[in-house]
Amino acid sequence: MEEKKTTPPSPPPAAVVDDAFIKKALLDGHFASPEDIAKAEEYAHGHHTALSEYLFNEELLSRPLLGEAIAEALHTQYLDLSANLPERDLALKIPKEFAQERRVILVKEDKDGVLVATDVPETAVLVADVSKLLGGKKVRACYSFGNAIDQALSLYKEKLSVRFTEILKKEQKMAPEIVGQIIEDAIALKASDIHLEPQEGEVIVRFRIDGVLEDAGSLPKPQYENILNRIKIEARLRIDEHTKAQDGAIRYKKENVHADLRVSIIPTLTGEKVVMRLLGEYLRTLSLAELGLTPEYQAKLTELAERPYGMILTVGPTGSGKTTTLYALLRLLNDTSVNITTIEDPVEYRIPRVNQVQVSEQSGLTFVNGLRTIVRQDPDVILVGEIRDFDTAEIAVNASLTGHLLLSSFHANDAATVIPRLLDMKVEPFLLASTLMVIVAQRLVRKICPHCKVSETISAEILLKQFPKLSPFIKEKEVSTYHGKGCPQCNGSGYRGQIGIFEFITVSAAIQELTLARAPANQIESAARAEGSKSFFEDGLEKVNEGVTTFEELFRVALPPTVLKAPAPPKRAARPAPPAPVIKVDA
Repeated sequence: MEEKKTTPPSPPPAAVVDDAFIKKALLDGHFASPEDIAKAEEYAHGHHTALSEYLFNEELLSRPLLGEAIAEALHTQYLDLSANLPERDLALKIPKEFAQERRVILVKEDKDGVLVATDVPETAVLVADVSKLLGGKKVRACYSFGNAIDQALSLYKEKLSVRFTEILKKEQKMAPEIVGQIIEDAIALKASDIHLEPQEGEVIVRFRIDGVLEDAGSLPKPQYENILNRIKIEARLRIDEHTKAQDGAIRYKKENVHADLRVSIIPTLTGEKVVMRLLGEYLRTLSLAELGLTPEYQAKLTELAERPYGMILTVGPTGSGKTTTLYALLRLLNDTSVNITTIEDPVEYRIPRVNQVQVSEQSGLTFVNGLRTIVRQDPDVILVGEIRDFDTAEIAVNASLTGHLLLSSFHANDAATVIPRLLDMKVEPFLLASTLMVIVAQRLVRKICPHCKVSETISAEILLKQFPKLSPFIKEKEVSTYHGKGCPQCNGSGYRGQIGIFEFITVSAAIQELTLARAPANQIESAARAEGSKSFFEDGLEKVNEGVTTFEELFRVALPPTVLKAPAPPKRAARPAPPAPVIKVDA
């Protein structure tokens, strides 16, 4: 007779790791002072957010340190599950229903026993039940954050298209469930954008992950209207409008999953296409170093940002990280003695003690009108989300001339074209020359996944066959390269996360002279390179040398400079241009 399998009984209700629990854990373990906790509680109450949010923003606490504090209060250890995601086959040794109900993930298994991660405080009962489930093996349980557990539980999910089919069979509440599945998958994969693209017979769902679009699944075309209407209702858009573009926003909340999304809908020949931009909360805590700025660039930018007036511009295409860099600067400048005011469209990340103004075309609060008012609000630092036209540019330049530090972004392909474009917008050369301090152009490249990163040495001949334009930079016969093999942590891509490559032009006396002379971009670039400025490609090549990214990724977003050695700028003796970076090789 076949033995009947028994399911371990459900445990008693677990204690909740809420703000009260975290407060006690931080104070008992001396991870934070009572004064800091009091400020954090005041901030959390006023902004309807978690206690830890203030501590993160003020850099009084890091996520790993908070994890250790909670784990210590629970008499266990902290495990950063996001950096130790197990293989899917290993995780599935614990049945799906048990894992989801008990919020437990099998992380490691060896001859001595197994290691599991959970965000449920009462680990004693859980350990006993997991041990029974795995045939009496010794079990050690560690604490991990709830969002990391949620991400790990996605290992149990079928592919999105399979889940779509299962949902459509139910024929009830299909649209809300499908939209929820799409958003939750995008969050778990840390996608920046969700695309719903109607074709003749189906709707393709794609996610932009680390800057690259990837197919996620597809939907039957007849069901798309219900899904589209659901998105429009959530974004407070008109469901009867099918011929005009519409923009809205969604605040998605479901249990432990929270996300803010910007929604854009546009009619195409095959139906209305939807793009939803996910506003990642983790981005606002990045430092200048984490963005990819070299120590030299960090020091230069910090020095200029501490000046009482002048203008700092970040430039690049949409999605190149301009806003993230500006927010990193704001966090650096944010102090009780400084009045910081921003005007943005939209306000993507909220920062404590910063006065953030949302542009509203309907009410007449444009960049121009808002900026005029902000100047009368006694600001020390002003952030303008984007300089789009002459009026905004003129007010921004005048504000930086009259004792304000002004930060803004600008759409341009590289740093050298910014000055000619602003002059073409009718900004006076003498005003621009006396206010602009630095131009930071940037792009994003994918980082090699640290969990499956490997190195190899190949001949320069083979490398140059693949990348002929590397020829001026290769000086040895063999070259050390790095790449990711692909693993569960990077979803098999070999890449995980993004980092910036940068191009700096500091407005020196020579650049000021060229501005006054309305010099073209190529002369400005030559003068900047003569003073030590590096191109995107050269900055990225250093990151390739360090094993941060790959040649393939670098060539995807940047090309080698056309001139490796720049002539001296006019009317000024130039320092010699820096030598071209050389690929590191094995001894």
